[in-house]
Amino acid sequence: MIGYYISLAMRSLRGTPTLSALMIAAIAVGVGASMTVMTLNYMMSQNALEHKDKVLYAVQLDSWDPNQAADTANEIPWQLTYPDAVALLRSDIPTRQVAMHRFGFTVNIDESEMRPFTANTRVTTRDFFSLFDVPFEYGGTWNKEADIAAVQSVVLSKETNEKLFGGENSVGKVVQLNGEPFTVVGVLKHWNPSPKIYDLNNNPFADAEELYIPFGLHRMYEIYSWGNTNGWTSSAPEGAEGYERFLLGEHVWIQFWVELDNAEQKEAYEQFLTGYIRQQKEQGRFERPLNFALSHPSEWLVLNEVLDNDNRVLGWASLAFLLVCVVNAVALLLAKFLRKAPEAGVRRALGASRNAIFTQHLIESSCIGVLGGLFGIVLALAGLTGIRALAMGQVDQIATMNWEMMLAAVGLAIFASIIAGLYPAWRISRTNPSVYLKTQ
Repeated sequence: MIGYYISLAMRSLRGTPTLSALMIAAIAVGVGASMTVMTLNYMMSQNALEHKDKVLYAVQLDSWDPNQAADTANEIPWQLTYPDAVALLRSDIPTRQVAMHRFGFTVNIDESEMRPFTANTRVTTRDFFSLFDVPFEYGGTWNKEADIAAVQSVVLSKETNEKLFGGENSVGKVVQLNGEPFTVVGVLKHWNPSPKIYDLNNNPFADAEELYIPFGLHRMYEIYSWGNTNGWTSSAPEGAEGYERFLLGEHVWIQFWVELDNAEQKEAYEQFLTGYIRQQKEQGRFERPLNFALSHPSEWLVLNEVLDNDNRVLGWASLAFLLVCVVNAVALLLAKFLRKAPEAGVRRALGASRNAIFTQHLIESSCIGVLGGLFGIVLALAGLTGIRALAMGQVDQIATMNWEMMLAAVGLAIFASIIAGLYPAWRISRTNPSVYLKTQ
């Protein structure tokens, strides 16, 4: 019976092409606008570490100005100082722990006609790859001593390996970074999480880094941060000058993550952090009240306002626009169905129930919704393309519609069309057949 009703619906749509096109357009425009915004919000709120959300923690320490709290959601700096990060790395409590920041190198290889290029680089510790589930195509990470000693090793992204070595196994080969030889120890598979949850301080929707080098190379190359660096005082240990003064000063620029597998491990780590802060207080640091934070990835996304209130408001506004389109569709459907009142009256006289008439017209509304949803997807894709062009590559990762969102678009269109069709279908089902039989 449903197949019969669908055939009647398609015949009805073909019989009134102009009115049908207007209804489909109303649904399509509403769905297209809504899905453009909802797709952006959905992609921005993704948690690539959801499967490890209960065991991973971003670490914050309140080493800030005693006279003024840090300008963050929880009034604790997002990042750590270099001395604090190095001190925390000495703990053997976490299953894994990562200290890291953003940097960049000029890259080339000997005896190659390829022009040197600048590559975004992550200076990090070896646990980065296992803690964040980064997959390897070839090789692996560097040895543990490279986290504290100057070892010239590098891990390449899949794309960088293809650019430099044509995608072949390059483990053991040498690349020149700022003119210095680095040995390739690993090559990643394609890995590009969005948002880049491990570093929300530096454009969370940017591509993942092209190179990864050991944390122990700071002093050898005087590595600064290419990301956010903040400080509240210029003080540093006595006798520290130049780069050493920066390295040991009160500048926060290191992101720090730990993996704690159970409540006991977390409690032990909290006690460790408390003891460390108290020790630093005795040395004249951490003048603010004792405070630190351990945030799960899902909490970290909220704290950093990756999906801010403006995006949420825009999402509600897009749904309000869809509601306006639905109201217009109600008027068009009512006009269309009432034009078919004589036909419905004849069907009622021949024995069709009110429920059958109601169902028939509600299915016709659903067919309009399906068509509106398909055209809405086209409009949403066009909208996302325009956003990518305006953002000049800054949101390419999130301004895309996956299959889930395409199915959601069709579902939203069908839902909207059914809501729009409820009253017109009810009105036509209440038709008195005797009125129209007299006119036949």
